[in-house]
Amino acid sequence: MRNPANVAILGATGAVGVEVLKTLERRKFPVNKLILLASERSAGRHLEFRGGMHPVKAVTPSSFAEVDLAIFSAGATRSREFAPHAVKAGAVVVDNSSAFRMDPAIPLVVPEVNGGDLDRHRGIVANPNCTAAILSVPLWPLHRAAKIRRVVVSTYQSASGAGAKAMAELQSQTREVIAGKAATKEVFPHQIAFNVFSHNTKIAENGYNEEENKVIEETRKMFHEPGLAICVTCIRVPVLRAHSESVLIETERKLSPEEAREILSRAPGVKLVDDRARNHFPMPIEASGIDEVLVGRLREDPSHPNGLAMFLAGDQLLKGAALNAVQIAEMLLRR
Repeated sequence: MRNPANVAILGATGAVGVEVLKTLERRKFPVNKLILLASERSAGRHLEFRGGMHPVKAVTPSSFAEVDLAIFSAGATRSREFAPHAVKAGAVVVDNSSAFRMDPAIPLVVPEVNGGDLDRHRGIVANPNCTAAILSVPLWPLHRAAKIRRVVVSTYQSASGAGAKAMAELQSQTREVIAGKAATKEVFPHQIAFNVFSHNTKIAENGYNEEENKVIEETRKMFHEPGLAICVTCIRVPVLRAHSESVLIETERKLSPEEAREILSRAPGVKLVDDRARNHFPMPIEASGIDEVLVGRLREDPSHPNGLAMFLAGDQLLKGAALNAVQIAEMLLRR
């Protein structure tokens, strides 16, 4: 990949695409030429980057000529359609959708966890599910230290995970309910304001929804642990931005809360928030807009000799999507 690189963003006007653009600018990614792509519906808009306004164009198979890096945030259907064209044109695709995540020939990467897998890419790198990405950052250093045997996760997932329209629906429903009106449902199947419900993805034959199965399968793939025991329950909550997760791990050897704090205090991509005296632990409102995954509430599991419980929060639009994609791009550039 050239440095500086010609960069294309597909899905540039969506919630993740906008964050990708901001993250490229904030991290001073060496962009030579910027190409913003979206559907016909969004074509003609302009987005700001480094003080200039850049036009959004409708994506076509020929949109990737001379592109070095293409960051896709437009859904699995678009990714399957246009990624082959981008690769054929010579670009490396970092894809935010589910299209290629479980393809054994395509690396699924969180740089703090398995950045070395980038060495075997063939033009496409998959960005993991947001919940799996946020979970993996603090679990990986603990896994390296004490070998995780089992993980039990309950998630508290914000509206941002379903995109900009879902965030707007939470805001509009909140105003409606406060005004004594019925909540208007367009994005979510249930009222999101003042409510929680099981993640709005299809239930599979095993009884788990698509989001839960993604977390299980993708964590195993990134950790190179196909037999890792994981149980996940994914829940939508009325939070605008940033996901939270209650996590219980069982390790091969006992990992005390004190040792875990020491490991996590030095772990890349992690910020320890574990103040028992002030009862101050990770919160989505404090995780919103920052790069690190917040981790705290570290405590022994009284039901298992090698159990450790914790709570974490991470920005779904950043580490769960845009930031991770840009970090992958940075690693590709260094290679």
